[in-house]
Amino acid sequence: MTAAIEVVELRKCFSSRQRAPGLQAAFRELFRPPRLQHVAVDGISFRIARGERVAFVGPNGAGKSTSIKMLSGILHPTSGSAQVLGYTPWRERRQLAYRIGTVFGQRTQLWYHLPAADTFALLARVYERDLSAHRRRLEALIEALELGAELHKPVRELSLGQRMRCEIVASLLHDPDIVFLDEPTIGLDVSAKAAIRDVLREQSRRDGKTLLFTSHDTGDMESVCERAIILHQGRVLVDQPLEVLRREHIRVKLLTLHTVEAECSVDLPGIIVLSRQPHRLELEVDLSRLHVEQVVQHVMARARLQDLTVSDPPMEQIIREIYGRASRAAEAASNAGVGASP
Repeated sequence: MTAAIEVVELRKCFSSRQRAPGLQAAFRELFRPPRLQHVAVDGISFRIARGERVAFVGPNGAGKSTSIKMLSGILHPTSGSAQVLGYTPWRERRQLAYRIGTVFGQRTQLWYHLPAADTFALLARVYERDLSAHRRRLEALIEALELGAELHKPVRELSLGQRMRCEIVASLLHDPDIVFLDEPTIGLDVSAKAAIRDVLREQSRRDGKTLLFTSHDTGDMESVCERAIILHQGRVLVDQPLEVLRREHIRVKLLTLHTVEAECSVDLPGIIVLSRQPHRLELEVDLSRLHVEQVVQHVMARARLQDLTVSDPPMEQIIREIYGRASRAAEAASNAGVGASP
């Protein structure tokens, strides 16, 4: 498939002054201020095909927002290269702007004291849209996101959920090929999150839009995206489809057992009892030590089953374990380096 985004060894460093206490140090810094280098993005490479929905996952400081700002042309990289729809973002930002949409959960593109409808009318002029096409697209987005009277209230009077729905409309209004979303559901309630997720997924499936989506809410990733790029300390730690990510990194299964008998004892190595209630038992099975079939046979020898559910752990737990293994590996490498003889 044709690449919508192609990134090769992209790197971004920030420089800041390092101040020392004392009058003498302050005087010295007037002539030779010490600088501290911080590497935010450390040589990442990946390729995203047109129409893909990709989650950019990582803890605070992993480099997600910095990467998106470089890909949208807001920041210049320190080194490396990137192509977005054939454009170099930081050199051809104006041409690229007509073909991308951006949503930053902590920043707004709406005029704070004006109704959102006024911003939408202005955006039609900014993006040089045909007015009839603009009107049809606006009506479709308003219906999909269930907006109504909110459009005619000043943005400052809207709730967070209402404002973020309007932000999504503003980003999709000019029919972009790629949408960059940086924490678009932060702080939203369940219904607002669901509405935004549904619209984004439908826009990608129906119109072939490419989505690059950062979020700390793994529900966003699982509901919208089909692939995850996991960043750790500015580097790509894992880049896999969600199905492969689950299959290769799942170490446990969750079993929920409903029994005819009120009580059922389970005594097997590799089992953790998560909860025990009359007629109901929740277990975590370590797949490196047991198969699910062995657990089921063990239970059926002691009780009659009414129902059985086997599920995977939440994606959040899987990602947390991936980070845990990466941190332990980095710590071991560091310790080995300290202990090695020169």
